[in-house]
Amino acid sequence: MGAAMEHHPPMEPEQAPPGDGIHPIRIVVADDLERSRLTVFFRLLLAIPLYIWFLIWSFFASLISIVNWVITLVKGSSPASLHDFFAAYVRFTTHLHAYVLLAANPYPGFTGKPGYPIDIEVDPPAPQRRWKTLIRFILALPALILATVLVGAPGGGGGGGGGVNGRDGDDAGTGWGAGFGSTFLVVSVLAWFVCLARARMPRGMRDLFAYGLRYAAQAGAYLFFLTDRYPNADPALPPAAPPEKPRAVHLHLTDDLRRSRLTVFFRFLLFLPHLVWLFLWGIAVFVAAIANWFATLVTGRSPAALHRFLAAYVRYSVQVGAFLFLIANPFPGFAGAPGYPVEVEIDGPEPQHRARTAFRLFLAVPAFIIAGAFSSALQLVGVFGWFAGLALGRMPLGLRNLGAWAIRYEAETHAYFLLLTETYPYSGPWEFAASAESAEPEPEPEPEAAFA
Repeated sequence: MGAAMEHHPPMEPEQAPPGDGIHPIRIVVADDLERSRLTVFFRLLLAIPLYIWFLIWSFFASLISIVNWVITLVKGSSPASLHDFFAAYVRFTTHLHAYVLLAANPYPGFTGKPGYPIDIEVDPPAPQRRWKTLIRFILALPALILATVLVGAPGGGGGGGGGVNGRDGDDAGTGWGAGFGSTFLVVSVLAWFVCLARARMPRGMRDLFAYGLRYAAQAGAYLFFLTDRYPNADPALPPAAPPEKPRAVHLHLTDDLRRSRLTVFFRFLLFLPHLVWLFLWGIAVFVAAIANWFATLVTGRSPAALHRFLAAYVRYSVQVGAFLFLIANPFPGFAGAPGYPVEVEIDGPEPQHRARTAFRLFLAVPAFIIAGAFSSALQLVGVFGWFAGLALGRMPLGLRNLGAWAIRYEAETHAYFLLLTETYPYSGPWEFAASAESAEPEPEPEPEAAFA
């Protein structure tokens, strides 16, 4: 399988983000993955003083953001003193959530100073366009929604743009929320058990958290006028290290981002025939999966015929999911044949440990839980991509890559459960690491270019 990795690079070079501007809000990951079991066990209790300070800071940040909005609207840039205040707030919020989510191990300070293993770099104040400043809160809504799904609601409930008074219903003054978003909550619970057992954070989970914390920090910085650069949803940054074990499921992207407005508008109706076929094929897959389990348990390897049948179903489900959620444009075929713009390649049958095969249903439960958490982000990608496709006739690169990442993890989970591979699904966005090395500089997406 190592050779397969060499012959099938995760991302084609042309998929690297274009552009000539580096985002002014960047994450720095210096975490060594080591975790203290004692502090992991009591992590939430240890975080209580941090959360109390966080709520106090969030309250004042919400109020001061109104002042910053007015000054930025008049002067065209945020004052240096307020810029430093909000930069420290965004850094502290990132440190806090990295600590609570187990993305980092040391106890963070209360001042938001740089130097934490999961840290945020913030560029000095720069000119900002007044029209963006005027309606900042409206423009920020899609990014805030996605950040909320990943980590929690950034920015203390609003403040700022368009004369918003800093309150947003019952969530006013809560910063990145008193808890965290549903996606990371699920993954962090699983990570808690793993860290207690191994005294080490799985790299894939850490990279997943680093991505979400970076996006949430950019959303908070955009909301608080640290920059008028829109948050970048592309999982190419920060660069994610490849898994230690070679993958049997490989993601391939040849999509050119162009979308047909007509098929975008009727996308769900066009999906319905595939929904019926997925259901019918799924009945046969259920029977084949049981036969494959018994055969693999006896022989230690999935029979080639069953492996091909089940792999075709996984490929087909990926193609249909990519079509439904606007990750790709063409109407997919009904056979799961290779050649779709967003697809997975699955290696042939491999030897499998019989004990792991016997308990595969139970071993796959955590992966299915994480896949379910990914689905929340995938649904948002589909909704935002629908509006972007209608308005622009194309899919934003960041949303496309985020959706492809979620679909790949779901495909890996199904492949693991169906005994197509013994390699456990990997939650980090490793496919984009190759392009991430050349991804700085990254694009400057406009808000009206839809939440790139």
